Amino acid sequence: MPEARGPAGLNGEAHTRYAPGTPCWVSLMAHGLTATQEFYGELFGWEFRPGPQQLGPYARALLDGREVAGIGQLPPDRHLPVAWTPYLASDDADTTAETVRLSGGTIGVGPLDAGEAGRLAIGSDPAGAVFGIWQAADHLGTDITGVHGTPAWNELLTFESAGVVKFYETVFGYRRETAGSEDFDYVTLHLADRPVAGVHGLGDALPRDRGPHWMTYFEVGDTDEAVARVVGLGGQVLAPAHDSAHGRVATVADPEGARFALIQEPR
Repeated sequence: MPEARGPAGLNGEAHTRYAPGTPCWVSLMAHGLTATQEFYGELFGWEFRPGPQQLGPYARALLDGREVAGIGQLPPDRHLPVAWTPYLASDDADTTAETVRLSGGTIGVGPLDAGEAGRLAIGSDPAGAVFGIWQAADHLGTDITGVHGTPAWNELLTFESAGVVKFYETVFGYRRETAGSEDFDYVTLHLADRPVAGVHGLGDALPRDRGPHWMTYFEVGDTDEAVARVVGLGGQVLAPAHDSAHGRVATVADPEGARFALIQEPR
């Protein structure tokens, strides 16, 4: 996972408009909205206020009054995975959605207006990983990065990188940089020479109960402390904290099973 931030940089700075293709927002759809907010509020210090309701009850998470992520409620009759979904910026959600279809992906929701906030679509790549498309209006996306409780990186976990990377290159104009080897399949996606996301081909090691999916990394001040807090709040540890070239990382799940990663920058 390379060093990567949003367009405004580090240390809690606010963002301007995101360039097309940049991960600009993350959103979680869960069954128990109140309990889920309590979990992430205790874990990351988030506070919440209502957001657009086009897809049902929805709240935006804030740190120091600045928007970080969204949490919505799944309809009780929809048996969909509880998962964090990254939204990729677009200047024209309708055109991007059509390009997704023409490139072998699918569009499951939209494009539709989210009030005055912007226009969205939710689709999946040819391997089945779900992602969002966001055309900003009043809501530009995540407004702060580089501090505890903010998105730090998004990584696609899939069977193999080669075919699916071609899809994302076509739709969003990424340039690939291969960081893997014969026994490590990893590609970094770049925009204007800046890394914005990763694609990790796991082959048979991909969790069978999950399939291809995007993973959001959230920055924390202390990974071990955050992991202990996850467990204390009813979540679970999927991969214990360990040191990597990019910081101390752990993979966890919230009480409803939504997977995400925690990362502490190297000291």
